[in-house]
This record gives sequence, structure tokens and C-alpha cells, in this order.
Amino acid sequence: MTAMMKAAIFVEPGRIELADKPIPEVGPNDALLRITTTTICGTDIHILKGEYPVAAGLTIGHEPVGIIEKLGSEVAGYQEGQRAIAGAICPNFNSYAAQDGRASQDGSYLIPRGLCGCHGYKATAGWRFGNIIDGTQAEYVLVPDAQANLAPVPDGLTDEQVLMCPDIMSTGFKGAENAGIRIGDTVAVFAQGPIGLCATAGARLSGATTIIAIDGNDHRLDIARKMGADVTLNFRQCDVVQEIMKLTRGRGVDAAIEALGTQATFESALRALKPGGTLSSLGVYSEDLRIPIDAFAAGLGDHKIVTALCPGGKERMRRLLNVVEAGRVDLELLVTHEYRLDDIVAAYDLFANQRDNVLKIAVKP
Repeated sequence: MTAMMKAAIFVEPGRIELADKPIPEVGPNDALLRITTTTICGTDIHILKGEYPVAAGLTIGHEPVGIIEKLGSEVAGYQEGQRAIAGAICPNFNSYAAQDGRASQDGSYLIPRGLCGCHGYKATAGWRFGNIIDGTQAEYVLVPDAQANLAPVPDGLTDEQVLMCPDIMSTGFKGAENAGIRIGDTVAVFAQGPIGLCATAGARLSGATTIIAIDGNDHRLDIARKMGADVTLNFRQCDVVQEIMKLTRGRGVDAAIEALGTQATFESALRALKPGGTLSSLGVYSEDLRIPIDAFAAGLGDHKIVTALCPGGKERMRRLLNVVEAGRVDLELLVTHEYRLDDIVAAYDLFANQRDNVLKIAVKP
């Protein structure tokens, strides 16, 4: 008789439901992770709304913390019963891009024409969980290429302390890394959701000495200060670009990190840059972007625009876990709510509608 598990599946736009699915069979290069904590991401909301296409019946989620239940015959260096995480992005590291140092890239996967409005395909890079294979909002998840993607959780760290490592922390820190931040830089971080807050923390760790955090939610701006922001600006109360120019005496910021994925935040980030500054883009955009000619200095401003998908793999996870274990950042602050997997539909409703100052939800089977 087939063993079954509970899983949150995409049914159709507007519907993610809890269903019974078979527990995955473990292949020689796989690992079966029993989920102890996972969470809901803003990308999952894009899926829920039908803004990002996935197959009906797919298990959603891409941020796993758990215990190794079973290891494939070819997977060495780990033990069953060991606590572990896996990156939200889990390449097999065989692609040219991955071997060229892009730990988020694993080639492109075809999506049928008409589903994504992109001429028949969409590049999904190394993002497999909850995108092209079953994800983590379940009692179990199958980790592919486990030798490259599993990372042991250090003793003494709670699930909540490491829950941001697979995606939000890796993404936010990559935003700071891509910004090329140097010691003494001034950096603006547009949007202080979970990714923006991690980008703020990453900017501080990278050596920025003036970090300007922008959001329309005062509660999130308060948390931004705890993450390392020196100045907070509520865009509902001021012209953010004007204020940034005042703060920098008309110079503009060395780098701007865009962490929401809208035209307004992207354009403001571009306008806030100094000549030669870098716009580090982390947003998942659901519409075409427009680059105003004046903000872009007609292409003569030596600006750099860099995009990022969060790096995965065990080495990336090891480094992030080191940061947490060393106490350099406390991302447990971002876990504001806890729900059982049985109640995940209610958790989606809370997160999608951003009630009760929600940032991240710990979902526990």
C-alpha cells in the first residue's frame, strides 16, 4: 500500500489547497527530507494569483527545514536522522552556467506557449521546488542532487533561526553582493518586506555605513532599523528620491537595491543613483518594465543594472548558516506567525492580504 502525505497543491489561479499525495520514492542521487518547518514566499503568491504559471496539482513551496528521512544510495557525507536544509534553488551543477560560478542557474525549462505570455518559454534557471517539481509545503520533500544541495543545520540553532537561509536570506544577501557595496558606501533599499530586510542586513555586513530603508509600513521600517538601517523613509509621507538627494547632498546613492518588483520601486531606485551607481534588482516582475530616458541619463550615466536569483547549493547554505551561528544577524525576527500545515489555506489568506503585520509564517506539519 502506497504511503501518503499531506501537501499544499496549486489547483487553479486563486486556489491552493491541502491534498493527499504519495510520499516520493528516493532515487540514488536523492534525499527524502521530512519537513519540520517551511514557509510561504511572495513568489508563492504570484503562483496563487496565476501571475506565474505552474502545473495543476504541483506541491508549492521552496524553503525547507527538516530531518533526513532517507538517503539515496549514491549520496555520501550525510546521515539519516540529521537536521538539514536545502536551498530554494537547487541546481544539479552540471550546466555551463552553474559551472561558470552561477549557483542559481541550471538552464531553461520549457513552459507551453500561452501559459506565461513569453513566446512559449520561460527561463526558470535552477528553481525547481514548487516550480517544476513538487515543493516543500508538505510533510516530505524529495531533494534532487542531494549531494550538492543538502546542508546540515548546526547544533543549537532552531528551525526559525535558519528558516530564511534557503531563499530570503540568500536572495537579500545576493542583492547586497551584486550591488558591489564597498566600505563607506551609502545604499538605499527599496521595500522592506522579508527580502528587503535581508538586503538591508546584507548591506550592513558588506560595509555600507549609511543605509536608507524605504517602505510604506512603519512597522517594517522599525524592523529595518534592527536589521541595520540608519535612515528610514516612508514613501507615503515624503518624496523619497528628493529626500535621498538631500541626504546625499545631491550626489545620489552608491547603490540602490530594489526588493519588490514594481515599476515605481524600480524607477525610484534608478533615479536615486549617483552617476556610475549600481541598481541591484531582486524583484519578481509580473509586468514589463519601462526605463525612463531621464532617469537612465539617456544611457550616458555609467549606471549598472544587475538582476539576481538566490544562489543555492550546500556551499552557499553553509556560509549563510555560519552567519546565523556566529550571531551576525538575527532573522528569527522576521518569523511573525506560526500555522500548522493543516491550516495552510488560512496562512495563505493572511500572507496574501498582508494582515496583522505579517512578515514570514512558520508552517509546521
